Amino acid sequence: MQDLRWLLLVAVLAGMGAATAQPSGIAPPEHQKPPNIVLITLDATRADRMGFLGSNRGLTPNLDSLARQSVVFTRAYSQVPLTTPSHAALLTGTYPTFNHLSLLHDPLREDLPYVPDLLQKHGYHTAAFVGSMILDPSGGAPGFDRGFEFYDAGYHLARPGEDRYHSLERRAEDVANHALGWLSHNQEGPFFVWLHFFDPHDPYDPPPPYKARYKSTPYDGEIAYTDSVVGRVLDALKRQGLFENSLIVVAADHGEAFGEHGERKHGLLLYDETIHVPLVLKLPGERFAGERVDTRVALADVAPSLLQAAGIVAPASMQSESFFSSIDGSKAPERAIYSETDYAHRTLGWSELRSWRTGKYLYVQAPRRELYDETSDPQALKNIAPTAKAVSDTLDAQLSEFRQKTRPGGIEKVAINSAQDESLQALGYLSSDGAKENRIEKPLVDPKDKVEIVNQLQEALVDVEENRYADATARVNDVVRDPDAVNAYLEFGTLMVRHKQYRDAVPLLRTAVKKLPDSAAAHYDLGIALMNTGQWEAALPEMQAAVALRPDSASLHFDLAAVNTRLRRVPEAEAEFRKSLEIDPDYFEANLNYGKLLMQQGRLDAALSSLSHAVEVKPESAEAHFFLAEAYQKLGQPESAGRERDIVRELSAHTPE
Repeated sequence: MQDLRWLLLVAVLAGMGAATAQPSGIAPPEHQKPPNIVLITLDATRADRMGFLGSNRGLTPNLDSLARQSVVFTRAYSQVPLTTPSHAALLTGTYPTFNHLSLLHDPLREDLPYVPDLLQKHGYHTAAFVGSMILDPSGGAPGFDRGFEFYDAGYHLARPGEDRYHSLERRAEDVANHALGWLSHNQEGPFFVWLHFFDPHDPYDPPPPYKARYKSTPYDGEIAYTDSVVGRVLDALKRQGLFENSLIVVAADHGEAFGEHGERKHGLLLYDETIHVPLVLKLPGERFAGERVDTRVALADVAPSLLQAAGIVAPASMQSESFFSSIDGSKAPERAIYSETDYAHRTLGWSELRSWRTGKYLYVQAPRRELYDETSDPQALKNIAPTAKAVSDTLDAQLSEFRQKTRPGGIEKVAINSAQDESLQALGYLSSDGAKENRIEKPLVDPKDKVEIVNQLQEALVDVEENRYADATARVNDVVRDPDAVNAYLEFGTLMVRHKQYRDAVPLLRTAVKKLPDSAAAHYDLGIALMNTGQWEAALPEMQAAVALRPDSASLHFDLAAVNTRLRRVPEAEAEFRKSLEIDPDYFEANLNYGKLLMQQGRLDAALSSLSHAVEVKPESAEAHFFLAEAYQKLGQPESAGRERDIVRELSAHTPE
C-alpha cells in the first residue's frame, strides 16, 4: 500500500509539469520523513582512476562496491576546475556566469540559492567537515557556512615546525572521525552531512602503508587511501543503521592533469582530465542500484537533485536540472554542458577559457578556438576547428547565448585580501591579485600556448613552501624571460616577502613596479621589503604610491602611517591613522598605534579614546590594556590604571611562553 500511495503521488506530480515532476522512488511520500543525505566530495580526483568507470588499477574497491548499489553517471562534468567555484556550482545549482564564483576565495553571495540553507529551513540538521583551508569560510570560502549548524574547519597557515596536516589541511581519516563523531549525536534526522576529502590534491603524500605501496605513483596512493576512508564512513553508517535509508552522493569537484595537453595539476585548461569527474548516487533502499546513466550531467545538477530527493521544490533561481529524469526509466534528452576557467586571466592577465560539450563535440572558446570530435578523438588531440568552421561557428554561438542567458549582470568581483592571497600560495595556487592591475593593452594570451609558464610558476611555489629559495628564484628568472609572464616578478617577490626573504624580494619587486606601475600590490610589497632591510626612506614613496592606487584601503593607510611614524613625520602619520580609522573605525592596530602616538605627543584625552576603543575591539590584547593603563596613570586616574594592569597580569598569566 505504501508503494501504491507513492506511485499515485508521482502520477499527480507528473501532471504538474516537468519542473516539479518527481520520478518514481525519488521523493519521499508526504507522510514519511525525508531521507538523510550524505554528500562526499573528493578533491582533484580523476574519473579514470575509478574502477566503476573502467580503471583496472584496483584503487577504489570501496567506491566500486558503493557503485554497485547506486546509480553511476558515466559522463559527469565539473563547471570549473577549481575547488571553491566547483563546489559553489554543486551546492547552488547555478553556473559561474551567474554565481560569479570563478576563482578561489570568491565569496558565496547571500542571495544565491544554497542547498544547506534550504535543507535547514525545511527541518534538516546540517553539518560540514572540510579537509582544507580552501573551503574554510574564514579563509578560502567566505559564505560557505550559510545554513550549516556546524561547520568543521578552523585552518591556518603553517607555523614554524608545524606540518601541513595540522594547519592547511587534514587527512581524510581525521575529517571522517570528526564527521562520525557528529553523526553519533545527531541520528534523529533528517540530517545533511557533507564530507570533503582533500587528500588527492597536490602535494601527493599518502600516509603509510599507501606511501610505500605507491611510491612511484603517489597520486594513486592518495586515491587508494581516500577510498579506504570512504569505506570506513560507509561501514560506520551501516553499523549505525543509517546506510539503508540514506541518500549518498559521491562526486569529485574536478580532476587532475599529468601532462596531457601540457598541463600539470588543474585550473588552467578545460579538457576531460580535469573536467570529467566521477559521480555516484545511492538512493534510499538502493533503488535503481546498478543503473548506469550515459547522458551528460553537470555537477550543478546535484543541487536540484538533492532538493527533489528531500521533497523540496527547487527555487526558480537554480539554473541547472535535476538528473533524476535520467534514471526513472525514461530517456532524458542529451543536453550541452558548460564549463569555464578564469584562472589564467585573473592570475596572469591572459584569456579566459569557456567550453561547450554537446553531441559528439567538445568546443573550447579561446583566442585560438578548438573543436574536437570525441567519438573519434576522445583524448582531444586533433583540433578540427580550422577545417570545421561552420560547426565551430554554431557551437560558439550556442555557448555565447548560454552565457548571456545565465549571466545576471551588475555584480562585480570582490578583491581578495592579503591573508587570502597568502593561503592561496600556501596551497600551491598563483595569486589572483596581480593580473587585474596589469593595464598594458595587448592581445590576450591563449593559455594553452603558455602552459609551461604556469607549470614552472606552480613548481616555484612548492620550492618556496619547502624553503628551496634558490630553486624558486632560478625558475622565476627563467620564466620571466617570456614577455607574457611579467606578473611572475610580483608573484614571487610577494612570496619572498611572506617568507621573510626580504633581500631576495627587493630586486624582483623593483622590476615588478617598473613593469606594473599601476599595481598597488607591487608598490606595497616593495615597501615592506625595503622597510625590513632598513631602507625606510626608500619605502616611503612606495607606500605612498600604494595608497594613491588604493585610497579606500584601511590597511594601506595604516602601513603608510607606520612608515611616517618611523621617519618621525608626525603630522603625516597622524593624518594616515585618521584616514585608516575613517575607513574602518574598528581597526585594532590603527587604534592601538594611533593611541600610542597621541600619548607620546602628550594628547592624553585623545589617546585615551583611541586606546579604549582598541581594548573594546580586542579585549584579549595585553598590549592594549598596558598602554591604556599608562594613559590612565598619566591622566591622574590611578584606580583605572590599576584595573587595567590587573587585566594585563591576568592575560599574561594565560599566555604561553
